Amino acid sequence: MNAIRVLVVDDQELLRRGLRMILETDSGVEVVGEAEDGSRALALIPTVRPDIVLADARMPVLDGLGLVRECAVHHPGLPVLALTTFDDAELVRSLLEAGVAGFLLKDVSADRLLDSIRQVVDGGLVIDPRVARVALSRHGGAAPPLSPELTQTEQAVADLLALGLPNAEIATRLHLAHGTVKNAVSALLRKLGHSDRTSLALELARGR
Repeated sequence: MNAIRVLVVDDQELLRRGLRMILETDSGVEVVGEAEDGSRALALIPTVRPDIVLADARMPVLDGLGLVRECAVHHPGLPVLALTTFDDAELVRSLLEAGVAGFLLKDVSADRLLDSIRQVVDGGLVIDPRVARVALSRHGGAAPPLSPELTQTEQAVADLLALGLPNAEIATRLHLAHGTVKNAVSALLRKLGHSDRTSLALELARGR
């Protein structure tokens, strides 16, 4: 299996070096480039061809939000995993609307960071529960209860979807066929009134 190609974007050189050191402890991950802002990252993407962009949410010149928006237009399908802090609630919501692939707090452990990169590349949505609580704090308290019409399988899938796990890992953990998980996610979207996986996962995370 080819190594996951990561582009690291942060305006602080020391943090970029630290992230590179963490990522390169895993033989399945390769740091293919570094950039000090979103504008430089966009210039590098065609050359280094990353599988994922790991970016600070707040940077000069072009920040994480601008980077996500530009990637959506010029590099559709390239996921951006953002690193943020507790006080970025408004930015978190804007990034979610722009299509960010996930959020982690900057104090994330090495193991969690590496696992999250794999999940995002596999199509999962990764949201640190602490970030989700901050992002949703101005939307009115607790999440609405889940529909009583959920089947046992749908509820089990919902619990893992709230963690941002991709369908393949949910299927493995629950010993279900991939098609069964896909159907359960579709049913959850319909029953809980969501049009996309991101908003569904956020509601489920808020209710944890």
